[in-house]
Amino acid sequence: MNFPFYIAKRYVRSKSSQNAVNIINFITFLVIVIGSAALFIVLSGFSGLKTFSISFSNIFDPDLKATAQTGKFFSLGPEEEQKLLEIAGVVSYSKELEEQVYLTHKQKSCVAYIKGVDTAYRVATKVDSAIYWGNWALNNQQTVVGLGIASLLGLTINDYQDPLRILAPKPGKGSLTQQNLGAKPYNEMPVVVSAVYAIEENLDKKYVFTELALAQVILEKDNTQISGINFGLDPLADVADVRNQITAVLGDKIVLKNRRQLNNALYRMLNTENLATYLIFTLVLIIALFNVVGAIIMMILDKQQNSKTLYNLGTTIKELRRIYFIQGVLVTSFGGIVGLFFASLLIWSQLAFGWLKITPSLAYPVEYKLMNVLIVLATIVVLGIIASKIASSRVTKKLLA
Repeated sequence: MNFPFYIAKRYVRSKSSQNAVNIINFITFLVIVIGSAALFIVLSGFSGLKTFSISFSNIFDPDLKATAQTGKFFSLGPEEEQKLLEIAGVVSYSKELEEQVYLTHKQKSCVAYIKGVDTAYRVATKVDSAIYWGNWALNNQQTVVGLGIASLLGLTINDYQDPLRILAPKPGKGSLTQQNLGAKPYNEMPVVVSAVYAIEENLDKKYVFTELALAQVILEKDNTQISGINFGLDPLADVADVRNQITAVLGDKIVLKNRRQLNNALYRMLNTENLATYLIFTLVLIIALFNVVGAIIMMILDKQQNSKTLYNLGTTIKELRRIYFIQGVLVTSFGGIVGLFFASLLIWSQLAFGWLKITPSLAYPVEYKLMNVLIVLATIVVLGIIASKIASSRVTKKLLA
C-alpha cells in the first residue's frame, strides 16, 4: 500500500488528543455534507422545473415543424402533400394557419392568435391532454379557446345565443379611399366555444383554435396557403434523414425546426438560470471549504511531533505534504458522498410521495439525474483538491525544526 495513503487513512479514522481539533474536524465534515446535499437538491429541483416548463410547450409543439422561410405564409400543393405522405418515418402531419386576430364577446375584447388546424392536428400534437372542459370539436364554426381567454371574455361552452366573434383585418395594400370608406376594413366570423384548454398562463391567453378552412376564409387565403406544417415522427425514425426528405419535397420555401429550436428562448433562459444557481452554490461551497484548509492546518499542528518523527525516519517533505493532501481529499470526497446519499433519499421521497406541494394537487417537480450526481461529485472533489493542496503546502522544514 502507498505509504502516504496509509498514514492519511489512519489520520482520518483516528481521533486527535486535542478535543478542539476533533470538534473542528467534525464541523468541517458536516459543512461538506450539507453543502454537497444542498447543491444536489437545487440541481435536481431545477432539472424538474426545466422538464415541467418544457412539458407545457411540448403539448402544442410537434417533433418537427415547417414554417415559411420568408413572410408568414407559403403554399402547399396536392402533389407536395402526396409526397409528404410517402416519407418513411413521418407518422402524421398537420397543416395550420396562424395569424393575429381581435376577439370580442359581450362588450369585452382582447387580441389573440387564431390557429386554423386540420383533423390530423390531434395526432401530430398532444393537444387532447390539455382540454380543461368540453370536447374538442372544430366543425360547424366551433372553436377551442384557452382558459385565460375564456376568463377574460366571460365565455362558456356551447353558447349559441352569444357566440364569440373573431375579427381579422382584410389583407391589402395602401390606404382606404373615399370609395371604400363605408366598407368594414375587417372580416368578422361568429363561432361557438366547444372546449377550453388549460396549459400555462401565457399560452392560455394566446390561441383560439378553429377549423383550417374557416381560418382560410376569415383571413382571405386560398385552400393551399398555410403558415406551418406539424410533423409527428416515428420514435425510431432517423430525424436527420426525415429532415432531408421533407426539405427535398418542400424546397427552400420552408424552415424546419425541432421542439428545442421552437422554444430556443425558453431553453436558453432555463439553462442560464441553472448555470447561475450552480455558480452561486459553488461559491458557497468554496467559502465553506475554507474550513477544510483550517482543519488540515490544525491537524498538521496537532500531528507536528508525529511528522517530525516520520521526517527523522527518512520521510521526505514531499511525502509528508502528500499525507495531509490525501487526508483532505478523503475527507471532502467522503463528505460529498454522504451528502449525496442523504440528498438522494430526500429527492426519492419527493418523487415517491410528493410531500412538498406547489398547490394542493401539484407536487414540486424534481428529477433525479446521474449527470447531477457527477456534477456535484466533480465539484466537491476539485474544490477539495485545491483546498488540500493549499493546506498541505504549510508542511515545511521550518515547521519540523
